[in-house]
Amino acid sequence: MLDTKIEGATVLDGAGATGFRADLGIVDETIAAVGDLSRKRAGTTLRASGLTLAPGFIDMHSHSDWRLWANPRAESKIRQGVTTEVVGNCGFSPAPVNPTFREELRGFAPFLPDGMDFSWGSVEEYLTRFDRGGAAVNVVQLVGHGTLRVAAMGFARRTPSAAELTHMQRLVAESLEGGAWGLSTGLIYAPGSYAQTDEIVALAEVAGRNRGFYASHVRGEGANLLKAVSEAIQIGREGALPVQVSHLKAAGRQHWGRVTDALALIHAARAEGLDVTADAYPYTASSTTLRTLLPGWALEGGIHAMLERLSDPKTRARISGEMETGRAGEEDFVANAGWDGIMVGYAPNRPEVEGMRLGEIAAAWGRTPADAAMDLIVAGDGRASMIVFQLDEADLRVALQSPHVMIGSDGSALSPVGELGRGKPHPRSYGTFPRVLGRYWRDQRVLSLEQAVHKMTGLPARKLGLKDRGVIRVGAKADLVVFNHKTVIDRATYEDPHQYAAGIEYVFVNGRLVVKGGEHTGSLPGRVLTPP
Repeated sequence: MLDTKIEGATVLDGAGATGFRADLGIVDETIAAVGDLSRKRAGTTLRASGLTLAPGFIDMHSHSDWRLWANPRAESKIRQGVTTEVVGNCGFSPAPVNPTFREELRGFAPFLPDGMDFSWGSVEEYLTRFDRGGAAVNVVQLVGHGTLRVAAMGFARRTPSAAELTHMQRLVAESLEGGAWGLSTGLIYAPGSYAQTDEIVALAEVAGRNRGFYASHVRGEGANLLKAVSEAIQIGREGALPVQVSHLKAAGRQHWGRVTDALALIHAARAEGLDVTADAYPYTASSTTLRTLLPGWALEGGIHAMLERLSDPKTRARISGEMETGRAGEEDFVANAGWDGIMVGYAPNRPEVEGMRLGEIAAAWGRTPADAAMDLIVAGDGRASMIVFQLDEADLRVALQSPHVMIGSDGSALSPVGELGRGKPHPRSYGTFPRVLGRYWRDQRVLSLEQAVHKMTGLPARKLGLKDRGVIRVGAKADLVVFNHKTVIDRATYEDPHQYAAGIEYVFVNGRLVVKGGEHTGSLPGRVLTPP
């Protein structure tokens, strides 16, 4: 007898095959049967005629590490059909922790929910602690290079000593042995931005020997895009491990069109025999912390040291000048978007400016835009965030159509209720996957439905080496999403982001129903996944 039977859906297997009408049976946490199950008895039967059944979506690039502590129900993600999240991206993971530099790591965190006290040491200890509480989604954990650097040398802006590098290498090995799937970098963010390529190669080699992969928010997405993608490929080549280029894009009107060139680099690397892929999100604005506007040297020593610099008039004037003119080799959001292209998403202690552009805030306050930005950084202890309108729709379509680009939200597991409902975060946290299906498949035909689903399921599963997820076949884990292909769409906007997507009818995680009729059941069957 089946535990659950889903009847009459159009099944998309995640591998890109044409959809077919079938029933699907679940026993415990596994897909037990696919086909005509009309004679099979089941404890629960869901009628899905006219709906589409697919593997649960895998968010290849997520920042839900912090949010899942406060929101294990993962509402904004599970209601998109996401059943697995890859976290620890952009060089920042919650572990490992060196007690000597614990406060520096806490200051680095963009969000600190109750219970996230960094009292653990290793990745294994952290994952054990996290897994006790349960979550609605499965978790794939990466170890962040920035976190490794903080553990070994704090926020020092220099080359590591031989002993410090050895310490980081040991931490990489321990982290992968303890449950991390790979190494991530965020090379536009301090302290990761302080590293030279050879430092990262030395760490990547250790990750590669431990069957990990390398995921990188590369060193530049505007003027430095092609050089930065080439660096990521070099690290994969010299470190002998797979590469994932995070949220592929070309930032700034003057650089639009270069996604094609970046993809050419990826295609050439693949022709060489390297495993290089990328992910993208379906929006033309990016988002990050407001402190990323500052020159890298301003964050040397950590958040407290940064805040002290912003309180010193002479240093503040120097920072302001470099924000206006840019700094060679560093990402220049002002040049890419202009002050009026930068929207404040979250402003602790100044919520009245959330949703406003920096140029607009500056005019209202009688300040320069740089001063307004620094005031908000200080008011929020470095945790203010921004949305930057700097990307091109044509570039996005090129990325989405590449067979080597999968979907990653770059968002977090949020909720409209309570602390997680504050501010105006990027709508990708609520809408990424339904937006691909509704806008880029159904409405604009940029992709076929089979291609769109493959980019959310089979393609990331293959990259991760997940043999029993991301596909529909007998014996695979019952991570499943049932959606209405006629109505599925994102509803979150930049102005009103805390809105759940439409058209996601049922979501199963490890065989248990988490979304039923579009509503959360309260079930928390997700688990920390173990590397293959």
